[in-house]
Amino acid sequence: MTFSVWAPGHERVRIQVDGVTHAMTAADGGWWHTEVSGDSYCFFVDDDETPLPDPRSLRQPAGVFGPSQRYSHDFAWTDSGWAGRVLAGGVLYELHIGTFTAEGTFDAAISRLDHLVSLGVDFVEVMPVNSFDGVAGWGYDGVLWGAVHEPYGGPDGFKRFVDAAHARGLGVILDVVYNHMGPSGAFLDRFGPYFAGQNIWGPALNVYGPGSDEVRRYVIDNALGWLRDFHVDALRLDAIHAIVDHRAKHILEELAEEVDALSAGLRRPLTLIAESDLNDPRHVTGRESGGYGLGAQWCDDIHHALHVFLTGEEQGYYKDFAAPQALKTTLENAFFHAGTWSSFRERTHGRSIDKAHTPGHRFVAFLQNHDQIGNRAAGDRMSATVSPGVLACGAAILMCTPYTPMIFMGEEWAASTPWQFFASFPDPDLANAVRTGRRREFAEHGWGESEVPDPMDPATVQNSTVDWSELDDAKHREMFTTYQALIRLRRTYPELADPRLDRFKVDQDGRVVTLHRGSIKVVCNLGSTEVQRPAGEILLASPGVDVVIPPESFAVVR
Repeated sequence: MTFSVWAPGHERVRIQVDGVTHAMTAADGGWWHTEVSGDSYCFFVDDDETPLPDPRSLRQPAGVFGPSQRYSHDFAWTDSGWAGRVLAGGVLYELHIGTFTAEGTFDAAISRLDHLVSLGVDFVEVMPVNSFDGVAGWGYDGVLWGAVHEPYGGPDGFKRFVDAAHARGLGVILDVVYNHMGPSGAFLDRFGPYFAGQNIWGPALNVYGPGSDEVRRYVIDNALGWLRDFHVDALRLDAIHAIVDHRAKHILEELAEEVDALSAGLRRPLTLIAESDLNDPRHVTGRESGGYGLGAQWCDDIHHALHVFLTGEEQGYYKDFAAPQALKTTLENAFFHAGTWSSFRERTHGRSIDKAHTPGHRFVAFLQNHDQIGNRAAGDRMSATVSPGVLACGAAILMCTPYTPMIFMGEEWAASTPWQFFASFPDPDLANAVRTGRRREFAEHGWGESEVPDPMDPATVQNSTVDWSELDDAKHREMFTTYQALIRLRRTYPELADPRLDRFKVDQDGRVVTLHRGSIKVVCNLGSTEVQRPAGEILLASPGVDVVIPPESFAVVR
């Protein structure tokens, strides 16, 4: 069998296979090859005796510092009838494999997929499963992007999860990170010019400088592999604003072209969803119109506007969203900052979208997600701040907008468990740096050291694991039933999922918000006075701290 590795500019490259070292032969373009039999392998570059895993490794059974292992994509798939799902009209559910169940594995997560079917969602969005140093972590510190994290169940475990999701009619979105490498085990620069500077999270990839053709191929091949070999339906691209590319064709546009080509070949929809801080509509504008052609992007502005409206928090980047009509402006336009002043950034920010030609389903909206909860000092959820009634009203607004709604695991039953920042780097110096850096960051905002959970403490992971027994509690169950009813309502009345932004209007009268959805109006009253509305409208209220809106009130009277 042939082993290959890209290592330009080196005098020699050796490979150790099953404990035996072999010379490799240089070929064109900086590639090295050899024919040898075996499964467990690592590389040595020049005279360095440090064993290096394969940058394109598909399996790391001993972790990111161990040898790579040959892996065959042969798998007994049962999803031959799966035709895929389009994003338009769908409802997403974000989860983290390590804390979705007490076991923290793909197989354990499979046992909870029927819950998601009962809830009514269409897609499961899985946070990164690539290989990272340590056992527990969010996944954004991955260093071997093609190898599935072994503690979760490895590559076959992930395939079982995708196969089981498809059997239940659920599409699978995978979160991938192409903007940086993690701080531990990132050996790519030992092989070649993979890195080009740093961003706030770690080494950034060289996607436009000398030698970048193969680096770009490294990214694109990784993305195509998840979609083709693991049958994933969509990729969520983490923090694309941190990918610096000065080429005429941005790597995201090139990636979108290749994914569309693969979609045609596989005859099922494949979608790219960006996370971006830029408020730039070009990301979700078609390539024929000069855009990148991505299928959708996360929309933080909608989250911020809803968060401020529901919780009253106004600190930091929430300040701008405390304006009297901020919720109306953001809901109607997707971006609040659209060429307007951002006090947090101390400059103008963003660009307005073309509402006549940009459908709302290209913007993923949410009340909560892993970032907006986990990057709070204590990792507290919105349910720790607002009453069940207010949370229900927020969910109603979210589900009845033209956007693609997303739920974060446990949100649907107002989980009492926090979701905190955690990692498990074995290197004590790195672990301490992360611990002290986290505490120092929040100390600047008035938090005491004891108030910020230790990200390296296994108890932080345990505290962040959702407690499924809460569904047996009447109040938590009532919130779940409310979310169920809202999703069902969205299915029953197509006007509520209509993505046409130029037909969407919002009235904001103090604490009363009215969404105009075709012949239906959705009225959410978060004020203290009763609001009288005529038949033909859905009336949601937040009458008390312990009262959830009963689902039977979600009937539309024509």
